[in-house]
Amino acid sequence: MRTLDDLLAEGVSGRRVLVRADLNVPLRHTEESVTVTDDGRIRAVLPTIRALAEAGAHVVVCSHLGRPKGAPDPKYSLAPVAARFSELLGAPVAFATDTVGESADTVTASLAAGEVALLENLRFNAGETSKDDAQRGEFAAKLARYGEAYVDDAFGAVHRKHASVYDVPKLLPHFAGGLVVRELDTLSTLTSDPKRPYVVVLGGAKVSDKLGVINNLLPKVDALLIGGGMCFTLLAAQGHGVGDSLLEADQIDTCKQLLAEAGAKIVLPTDVVVAGELSATAATRVVGVDAIGAGDKGLDIGPETTRAFAAKLADAATVFWNGPMGVFEYEPFAAGTKAVAEAVAGAGFSVVGGGDSAAAVRALGVDEASFSHISTGGGASLEYLEGKTLPGVAALEA
Repeated sequence: MRTLDDLLAEGVSGRRVLVRADLNVPLRHTEESVTVTDDGRIRAVLPTIRALAEAGAHVVVCSHLGRPKGAPDPKYSLAPVAARFSELLGAPVAFATDTVGESADTVTASLAAGEVALLENLRFNAGETSKDDAQRGEFAAKLARYGEAYVDDAFGAVHRKHASVYDVPKLLPHFAGGLVVRELDTLSTLTSDPKRPYVVVLGGAKVSDKLGVINNLLPKVDALLIGGGMCFTLLAAQGHGVGDSLLEADQIDTCKQLLAEAGAKIVLPTDVVVAGELSATAATRVVGVDAIGAGDKGLDIGPETTRAFAAKLADAATVFWNGPMGVFEYEPFAAGTKAVAEAVAGAGFSVVGGGDSAAAVRALGVDEASFSHISTGGGASLEYLEGKTLPGVAALEA
């Protein structure tokens, strides 16, 4: 796999470089404005953009945002992202109001050496996500016109077989950006020879989303701590009532088998925070997992569980964490996630697996610098740890 350093060594002055970034950031829409509420993914790609611009490249950046249905949708426009991108870069970012049309042609053609442009949302074009190879390839060919070389620095999208990730590298000299290289180096440490004890913390809503990574990691880890909504299906598999908590009834038998095979490696909550409703003003109670009532919704791990998880993490030399312990967006249910985040940060080599976990770190005020690595790709990091081939990585290696 050739990297950004290889491209810079070749020389990019005066050359057009197409950069696939992951600028899929959360937005807040009000009547007055649209603002970026978490700019972590923008900041993560800045070193690559700056390196290319300072080397004299004409930098054309492309990204997706959200899940539009293959046609323009104003609420998914990258225009507000371009504004924040420009602020963080400290230089103007020209914005094309389409992806491969007249505006993109004009904006990219007018770039001078060292200048940066951002194309409109890739997913405004049906060809970006099409399962039809020909349709995807046709869109990729149009997109490739904007680069003489291609850099993929969108780790959060490398698990997608999309035109900008999988097909464009077939058409241009292709290189892995610094962010993608760091992500792969970090995750390979977790699967090859991690320092021990090695502890994995998983949360989030559905156990079905994590079964692959659980099965792949179990032989490698010393302990697997499970919280979040997914823990209730496992608790049900142990015979506990879970009230109105999240439950995947069709996964109970699978979870029974998983628990039997895992033995003491899987650590589940012993107490949870419950409420009758999910709201910022909900009345909460802490109950043991054997005392969840019929109308109770389990919405966070309890203090006893938090202490037990923290004790496991205190001794860990390597930690991977993916998924919140509760509905941290609501203050009554944020304590478990914050405590686990702080405990993970204190581990020897600590990796946050992107997605909601990375968002929680920033939202709950935990120092980002206290972690060894915060991934920009939740789904991509999980699929890598699951042992799957990532299409975007395969394309860069070809």
